[in-house]
Amino acid sequence: VALLEPDDDVLLASRQGKAIRFAGDDVREFQSRTSTGVRGMTLKGDDEVISLSILHRVDADPEQREDYLRFAPWKGEREGEPQLSIERIAELAEREEFILTVCANGYGKLSSAYEYRRTGRGGQGITNIDNIGRNGPVVASFPATRADQLMLVTDQAKLIRLPLESLRVIGRGSAGVRLFNVADNEHVVSA
Repeated sequence: VALLEPDDDVLLASRQGKAIRFAGDDVREFQSRTSTGVRGMTLKGDDEVISLSILHRVDADPEQREDYLRFAPWKGEREGEPQLSIERIAELAEREEFILTVCANGYGKLSSAYEYRRTGRGGQGITNIDNIGRNGPVVASFPATRADQLMLVTDQAKLIRLPLESLRVIGRGSAGVRLFNVADNEHVVSA
């Protein structure tokens, strides 16, 4: 359960590496606790939703988001000139949110929330993290800032804390990087 404003978006992430973002006002208010609810995401096979996040909506069309992502302040290589003004890039940077995704085999990534396009609820979603075979199932996916610190816990009672400023921001569909070197029969269970 999460509280949201009419101009917020909902991000659902699944164990098999999919995510869907839809407008918060697509979820209607229910009259009683016995109401059945609405479908947020269509799941395949034994997949399951592992996280619900509330993201703040930014007034930007897809072309502006794409242009911003090519020239974002955290971006290493930039080619060409942005079509957006310097003021608009600064405004988008100030309102930018990041999604941290962590997998069971110790891999994870930090991606811009601008890469998660808004769709209608009930769809199968888009790729949140690739290479589930190497990474293992998704353990957690939630909004985070570069100033946050991440604590990972394994099923063998090992614990690690790392600053998110040490992670570079990478694409939504990428496979991620190693966050925690786990043993052969060890898995991250919580982030």
